[in-house]
Amino acid sequence: MKVLVIGANGQVGRHIVKELSDSSHDAIALVRKEEQAAHLKELGAADVVIGDLEKDFSSAFDNADAVIFAAGSGPSTGADKTLTIDLWGAAKAAKYAEDKGVKRFVQLGSMGSADPDSGGEEMKPYLVAKRTADDLLQATSLDYTIVRPGALSDENKTAHIEVSADGFTSIGDRSIPRADVAHILVEVLDRPNTYRKTFEVLQGSNEAGAELDSL
Repeated sequence: MKVLVIGANGQVGRHIVKELSDSSHDAIALVRKEEQAAHLKELGAADVVIGDLEKDFSSAFDNADAVIFAAGSGPSTGADKTLTIDLWGAAKAAKYAEDKGVKRFVQLGSMGSADPDSGGEEMKPYLVAKRTADDLLQATSLDYTIVRPGALSDENKTAHIEVSADGFTSIGDRSIPRADVAHILVEVLDRPNTYRKTFEVLQGSNEAGAELDSL
């Protein structure tokens, strides 16, 4: 499949492009600036398209068979960008996918978004945006999968995880490498058992494929 990676130049997005280049799929990297294209091609992107999530980026879907939405406004921006990128950018992406007949849609969510009120005031705008984006995606006709990781780290990929479809009741100081999150987002593409499902994920002791099979 030709997989449109939205947020390809982000910390998780770059790992996704690498994962896709090592798979049977081709990455179409969506970036905001022309100068970002060369680096994404070096990482293995088969194609790069330019688009701004705060504007009309529907043309990016023209040659796509599937979508991985991994875009985020980042910790240095305010609540306004969280709304226009994490929420409205995701909502527009789902609408464009429906309009263009791109049925497979994988979305990077966030642990804690199931109950934004419990995440503290600082995190609440982000978690509300993520939860609302997930709710809007769940209301579409798309074959979606929503992956909600815990705290992210820059450790090397382990491909060993633990998933929970009902949500973890206790996580302590557990986290998950960004590289493992990218691995999961690519792994679920070809797994019909993950269609129209939402699950949380942390680093664990079980091989990723076996954990995903259990969903």
